[in-house]
Amino acid sequence: MALIELHNLSKRYGPVEALGGLSLKVPQGCLFGLLGPNGAGKTTTLRILATLLAPDTGTVRVGGVDALAEPRAVRELLGYVAQEVAIDKILTGRELLQLQGDLYHMVSAERDRRIAELVGLLAMESWIDRRCGSYSGGMRRRLDLASGLLHRPALLVLDEPTVGLDIESRGAIWQVLRQLRDQGTTVLLSSHYLEEIDALADRLAIIEGGRVIAEGAPAELKAALGGDRVTLRVREFSDEQEALKLKALVQDCQGVRQVVVNRAQGFSLNFVVENEGVVEALRRQLAEAQWPVFALAQSRPSLDDVYLQATGRTLMDAELEVAGSRDPKAERKQAMR
Repeated sequence: MALIELHNLSKRYGPVEALGGLSLKVPQGCLFGLLGPNGAGKTTTLRILATLLAPDTGTVRVGGVDALAEPRAVRELLGYVAQEVAIDKILTGRELLQLQGDLYHMVSAERDRRIAELVGLLAMESWIDRRCGSYSGGMRRRLDLASGLLHRPALLVLDEPTVGLDIESRGAIWQVLRQLRDQGTTVLLSSHYLEEIDALADRLAIIEGGRVIAEGAPAELKAALGGDRVTLRVREFSDEQEALKLKALVQDCQGVRQVVVNRAQGFSLNFVVENEGVVEALRRQLAEAQWPVFALAQSRPSLDDVYLQATGRTLMDAELEVAGSRDPKAERKQAMR
């Protein structure tokens, strides 16, 4: 059963198309990941789902409720943790959670019992009664997560929940998310960290250009590549045209598929080989063509390989393109309008 149903969502910020017909279903009780570079449309999707933003076109249903027609009913079903943490620096963590509980019209006794549960779950005992202005980034993120969980939502929506955190804080949040999933809470999180989605998600969707371009369980998507992934470098190319000449040679080798030029790694080549013998045959062809091998790495497919197959570029390439073509500050201002 799908808890979330998004159909044909579109959204523009002036000349920028953030979503271009995005459709997605999220099963109840799973931990679902949205993977994509900054600017892919993940935050816009989550803000629409959380009823903070209206799409230009499309439909949104959560638990069978039309989010555009009944936004208040949908807000009662979900907890939303935004990418940027906004916490009052004067209040203590406990006071902030009490305020949040009052906003949800929780009975005081139930509110305080729930706060105690969350303080223990998120290991906040030693600092929850300190003023929030003294908190580290990891502490602030845990408190923000507690705020989203206070009213026991059926759906927890997280936008880049561990960005900028240290390894210990990230691991603690991962553990909590797994516990929530095991207890029946549906968790939807966006990330551009491949290892985070791979470690946590039961299912994932890759978003590119405001559309879903691949969806499934991480293991299924990796297995669908059907072979080992190889990264090849012969030398540092001065431009992409030289790399394309090598690409043409590699594509002609029997047993090689999905050859892509990886610009983020000095115009190296990424491709899939069907078996071990293909690599040795390729080495011989390269030697005959006087392309000396500088580096060759062979491994089982990863989510980055899945992304590469779906988009023709690595996630790192996508991040670099977005960074070079967009003004993040201007987009954030438009998104808040």
